[in-house]
Amino acid sequence: MKIALKQASLPDCLWMQAGVVPKKHCYKNFCCITCQFDRAMTRVCRKNKIRQNKTSPQKIKTIKSKRENFIFWKDRLRQMPLAGRPCVHHMKGHIEFKTCPKSYHCTDCEFDQYFHDQFTVHTVLKPVAFDDINGICLPTGYYLHPGHTWIKLEGQGMVRAGIDDFACRLLGKFDTFADLLMGKQLKQGLPAVTLSRQKHKVDFLSPVNGVITQVNAKVKKKPGLINQSPYTDGWLFMLYCPDLKRDLKQLMFMESSKGFMGQEVKRLTAFIEEETQAKAADGGSFVSDLFGNLPGVSWEDLLKRFIPQGT
Repeated sequence: MKIALKQASLPDCLWMQAGVVPKKHCYKNFCCITCQFDRAMTRVCRKNKIRQNKTSPQKIKTIKSKRENFIFWKDRLRQMPLAGRPCVHHMKGHIEFKTCPKSYHCTDCEFDQYFHDQFTVHTVLKPVAFDDINGICLPTGYYLHPGHTWIKLEGQGMVRAGIDDFACRLLGKFDTFADLLMGKQLKQGLPAVTLSRQKHKVDFLSPVNGVITQVNAKVKKKPGLINQSPYTDGWLFMLYCPDLKRDLKQLMFMESSKGFMGQEVKRLTAFIEEETQAKAADGGSFVSDLFGNLPGVSWEDLLKRFIPQGT
């Protein structure tokens, strides 16, 4: 009885709501990109579409297998009159009924963009507290990767990722955020995202293994947010991590993060003194744009010394 009640409280899968399958509940909070059922159905529908394009209408009618008659849930909804096509956000229970005027091409939908801006980005929780590591800001409760990227746990295998204050102060204000593809698989320790400052580019390594489920739309429009608020509004992307517990073992947390950042600050201080032939002031904080304030230092040299680029 308890199991039945639990299943009854779950929302209906999008494939069921579209009428492609008769009964299927959603156990993934509509994070379809991480759902094995969605991947399996997509494979079947893709094969069916290819087969139907190569088969005459007379032969298609003779097909008896239900599996071979499956079509994409979006294609099934497109067969409905416009007034009856529900917006995806209504199907997920986020809003009251609203029709879809874009034929389920969400990337071109202004409402979809508005929804994510208003309801997703603003749900980012501010860090409880920050530690000051000789002028570098480090939030408590975040996991840190040696490549100066961080993650914040969001629950159910989801993490939010970005770059740290050290990298922002070192390289200065970014003006370009290279497009990231939804569904792209990232590998821990390998390049994940490319940021640019004019003609200068830098790759940042993925802190964990996972699949991109969301990209910060605000940062795409205004990359300067990364420098203004690297740990909050300037986050870069969300990932679903299938083996997060294992990945976390390769990251630094709390005291180990503080120790690592302290060593990085010492290395940077020594580097500045070596380049400028002047002793750095004790107890001071680094400016927000070291690259812009050290004209004799090359971008490539800073990356080589402080921001690993992977292979």
